[in-house]
Amino acid sequence: MAANSRLTIATHALTWLALAQRRGQEVLTSDQVAASVNTNPVIIRRSLGDLRRAGLVEVRHGAGAGWSLARAPEEITLLQVYDAVGGEQPFGLHRTEPNLECPVGRGIRPALNQTYGRVEQAIRRELADTSIADVLRETLTN
Repeated sequence: MAANSRLTIATHALTWLALAQRRGQEVLTSDQVAASVNTNPVIIRRSLGDLRRAGLVEVRHGAGAGWSLARAPEEITLLQVYDAVGGEQPFGLHRTEPNLECPVGRGIRPALNQTYGRVEQAIRRELADTSIADVLRETLTN
């Protein structure tokens, strides 16, 4: 099972934008962000588009075109980023209905839904407590 890296890519992009801003460079192109993430600029533009729709970044067209933070890094939580990029639940259930004639098949979904719901809430609490400024601070100490 492949992990979804959309949150990581978006967080990386925002953290790079925050560092650039701190260094006096208010705008970065998608190519510049892609170079840091080491991915295709198209992937970065898609991610930044999601973040723009959520009000976390702004785009400038024409001379001096590029992307910038729409808020201070301290005001952007990882939960906002998670929601912006369509955060998926960490665990999924069977794609097909289990055998409802089996006692385990009949009760597995409700049992796991409760546990997975608690896991999702714990993840959301942790993401809400972490800002892009926190990620940048931690990144620069490594």
